[in-house]
Amino acid sequence: MDTLAQLKAGQLAGIKRLDLCCGLTEFPREIFRLADSLEILNLTGNALSSLPDDLHRLSHLRVLFCSENAFTELPECLGRCAQLSMIAFKANRISHVPAAALPPQLRWLILTDNRISQLPSELGRRGLLQKLMLAGNQLAHLPESLANCKNLELIRIASNRLTQLPPWLLALPSLSWLAYAGNPVETAAELTVEAAVDDATPNIPWSELELGTVLGEGASGIIRKALWTPRALPVAVKLYKGTITSDGSPLHEMQACIAAGRHPNLIGVRGRVVGHPDDQAALVMDLVDLASYRNLASVPSLASCTRDVYEPDARFGAEVVLRVARGVASVAAHLHRHGITHGDLYGHNILWNAAGDCLLGDFGAASFHATADTVETRALQRIEVRAFGVLLGELLERVEAAGLDDRARERLEELRARCCQPEVLARPSFSEIETLLN
Repeated sequence: MDTLAQLKAGQLAGIKRLDLCCGLTEFPREIFRLADSLEILNLTGNALSSLPDDLHRLSHLRVLFCSENAFTELPECLGRCAQLSMIAFKANRISHVPAAALPPQLRWLILTDNRISQLPSELGRRGLLQKLMLAGNQLAHLPESLANCKNLELIRIASNRLTQLPPWLLALPSLSWLAYAGNPVETAAELTVEAAVDDATPNIPWSELELGTVLGEGASGIIRKALWTPRALPVAVKLYKGTITSDGSPLHEMQACIAAGRHPNLIGVRGRVVGHPDDQAALVMDLVDLASYRNLASVPSLASCTRDVYEPDARFGAEVVLRVARGVASVAAHLHRHGITHGDLYGHNILWNAAGDCLLGDFGAASFHATADTVETRALQRIEVRAFGVLLGELLERVEAAGLDDRARERLEELRARCCQPEVLARPSFSEIETLLN
């Protein structure tokens, strides 16, 4: 992290990114000395409640992080920043979002974990908007003007007060990743699933687990290797955090993991932990051999926004691409039959090995829906089909030419196009996709 002392001493001239986390209560005016170069400004984790009216003097500023501060409204000065495209004000105390605070180039807006009950209709006039993160607020409705955001691909509205999903939302032509768990609109479906799975999920006493090394950590919790002592069985234990993440509630994620049941392309759940000394929620899961399995891709970058990042030299054999595509389609069809949308169907949430075996993980954005065949259910499922189409396209861009003839590629490209077409209900179901791939 860059230090305030370095900034004030003039030692940071020419830098493009500045990170300051040092208990700031006021915006350091020395930052304006960097106006000719600064593109990314990270002020997360301070005690700021305002920004200067002349922030637009930072004429190259594209990205601003102000999460975990003390703002009560989104500063209007942001709207005058001509190049600003990504804004993050997660975990503040924001209750007011003025229309004037929305910059013209807005592409990615993060307002997770605030106190917002209403959004301005002006938001729907930001045609470049691709990513909208609103989980953990007090929204009872969304502005209808968002129907105009034809480029909007990812929306997180979990843990709000929505009693219905508006029809225009389910008809957005580019929407691929939707999370809405923890709203009244989802509650009835969730309770139905919970009743079906609770009795079938074993309870595993905390005292029966010997924890080992940390295998990974994300926004929703920590995964540790463990030994289930009565069975002498190596397992993984995921300990959930209680805070709201950008996707929603970690406890909803845990419920979705349980409800998903068993499938060859899922990481199996062994049981729910009981008796944790701090009453922390946790699951015991199958242990994945991380020596042979690895993530298909990395999470989107600031530049890619909604697209995963692959290694520059990433190439996949034709049979591997087909096996991964079949596996993902199969497990997605399984989830939809159980009334679950994954909400985050991405390469970075897929583990794969050299043979093309794959496992879908991270249910942080999962939501429940009715299992009855309705227009709303079909739309929710077809939104996820577009995410599969994006993934299939990424794999086809990186498939090795050998083993995939022109006719096979043509048919796969046709499938990708069908999955990504703007008419949501005209997309195929995952059951149909699975049949076509087989």
